[in-house]
Amino acid sequence: MSPIKMNNDYIQRRVKINPSDSPAVGQRPNVSGQNSFGDVLNKIREKDGVKFSKHAMDRLNSRKIELTDSEMNRINDGVGKAKSKGVREALIMMDNKVFIASVQNNTIITAVTEDQLKDNVFTNIDGAVIV
Repeated sequence: MSPIKMNNDYIQRRVKINPSDSPAVGQRPNVSGQNSFGDVLNKIREKDGVKFSKHAMDRLNSRKIELTDSEMNRINDGVGKAKSKGVREALIMMDNKVFIASVQNNTIITAVTEDQLKDNVFTNIDGAVIV
């Protein structure tokens, strides 16, 4: 599988909301079967997977880090595992790459490769996941 070139268009894509998932403007939701706004928002967040902050995007581009679909799935799994354990800020190790993630915001904050790891100190993390 060919690597995905990370760019803002790729990261900022959003899943379209199905009109049947939310009531029309000015209408109250039908309590019997209609999803609340929070339910719809949570569905969107779950489908989107992790996002990358501007800083992380800059690091990916400057360090020439490209991620495949498989690697993106592994990162999503790592953030999911961290979330299930109650981690707020996680260090995610994958092969020769390291990512710092805000688990609560489902966002990758920065990315580092093995070359830049030497003499680095990572602060403000409360968990680590190896994927």
